Amino acid sequence: MTRFLILWHQNPLASWPKEPAELSKLREGIWDGIDSLLKKGEIKEFGFFLDGTSGYAIGEKDSETTFRNISMFLPYYTSSVHEIVPYEKGKEILGALWKAQAKMAHGQSQR
Repeated sequence: MTRFLILWHQNPLASWPKEPAELSKLREGIWDGIDSLLKKGEIKEFGFFLDGTSGYAIGEKDSETTFRNISMFLPYYTSSVHEIVPYEKGKEILGALWKAQAKMAHGQSQR
């Protein structure tokens, strides 16, 4: 399964409700959405950074599901999404690449 690191940020340019009751209702709806995604297992972890206006989530579904999920929070929150390559797979890929580069460099130095 594909994993994604989602870094989210509150969008200060969004049209946030000015009335406290409306703002509270919007935020409760956002938290309900996050709770639902956690319950369905579409995000495995969600957290806040200390600034209180940004944070992260770890998603574990396909890219289409992740795209849908982050779009649910527009325009109030923006995000950057990074696909995660597991350590062992990254080690395997980079190790093979580095060996191939060393072999090519060795072959060029013998010319």
